Amino acid sequence: MKQNMGVLDRIIRVLISLGFVAIYYLELVTGPIGIILLVVAGVFTLTSILGFCPIYAPVGLNTKD
Repeated sequence: MKQNMGVLDRIIRVLISLGFVAIYYLELVTGPIGIILLVVAGVFTLTSILGFCPIYAPVGLNTKD
């Protein structure tokens, strides 16, 4: 698993994740949509930590360079 995400891409994903978590905990979005937002936030955070996005690989996208 070779890293394919640049620093800016990773920072943007973390900020989006924090926004999704805030939206959920401020109860602006609840129910199943809120749970989906939390799952997406978790995926964004995990991919940011790893520096690898599995969707980028098949498409051939690399923001690291």
